[in-house]
Amino acid sequence: MKLATLNDGSRDGSLLLLSGDLRMAISPHDQDNTLPQTAQGLMDQWSDHEDKLRELSGQLNRGEIDGAFQVDHDRLHSLLPRAYGWIDGSAYINHIVLVRKARGAEPPATLETDPLVYQGGSDTFLAPRADIPLANLEWGCDFESEIAVVLDDTPQGVSADDVGRYIKLVMLCNDVSLRNLIPPELAKGFGFVTSKPSSAFSPCAVTPDELGDHWQDGRLHLPLLTQLNGERFGDPDAGPEMHFSFHDIIAHLCKSRSLSAGTIIGSGTISNKDRSRGSSCLAEKRMIEKIDTGVFSTPFLQYGDQVKIEMLLPNGESIFGSIEQTVVPHQ
Repeated sequence: MKLATLNDGSRDGSLLLLSGDLRMAISPHDQDNTLPQTAQGLMDQWSDHEDKLRELSGQLNRGEIDGAFQVDHDRLHSLLPRAYGWIDGSAYINHIVLVRKARGAEPPATLETDPLVYQGGSDTFLAPRADIPLANLEWGCDFESEIAVVLDDTPQGVSADDVGRYIKLVMLCNDVSLRNLIPPELAKGFGFVTSKPSSAFSPCAVTPDELGDHWQDGRLHLPLLTQLNGERFGDPDAGPEMHFSFHDIIAHLCKSRSLSAGTIIGSGTISNKDRSRGSSCLAEKRMIEKIDTGVFSTPFLQYGDQVKIEMLLPNGESIFGSIEQTVVPHQ
């Protein structure tokens, strides 16, 4: 089952059900007025509506629904234009080590035993085709290509072995970062805020069963493709080197609290030790340059730079649609 949100001018948009090839859509609420009108409404009552939505999904894919329309991906918002929670992890050790070196910081002593997470701002997300507004180039704007999941109500104390049933949707993320604001902010000892502006998510979110055998034990085993200004920047595999799975991250978060339906959890920047796979953010590439040559060569994002993030099945089919954003001056 594939879901999206139409940017119809309202604050939370309108929930859409998409065909498997992402070309056709219907409004579930228009088909049955007992179904929710928004993605958050669906997350609040997932178990009440899942069976009906799956039935409609099958009919849509078989071409059996009158009123289905072609999807304009430029009119899609992030599935949840705002969410009750956005918690990002950092599950790829190679990325942690390289980026910490870039800002002169040591990896934590618990690097391999305790997931790194932070609470991000969730009140405003960018649409997947929306510009990235940047007020100052000196802030060091960077993209971060990630996987994210959307949760049902998830209880405190849930184990990593049991948490998978609370993961309802999977999607992609561009977790925009302002690298030059991070060190002074973290030096205060109180975490990210101004260095982490609004993120964007893929046009489509999918139920884990749509991913088949590529989804295993809370990891998505496929390359995540990032292009910068039309050229390949990286395509690391998101699965094998994800040290902490989504199951591990969520269980860690639920040690002392429950999580509300619609909470989004991020994987952190996808990273592989194999340098031929490229990178999923500029900071990582810059650190590799520093290690190899002694200097940073690649600049952070400039006005007009274009970033594209997408994941394809082996047959070339796009799973989530693409995040496509351009950096522009903040007005």
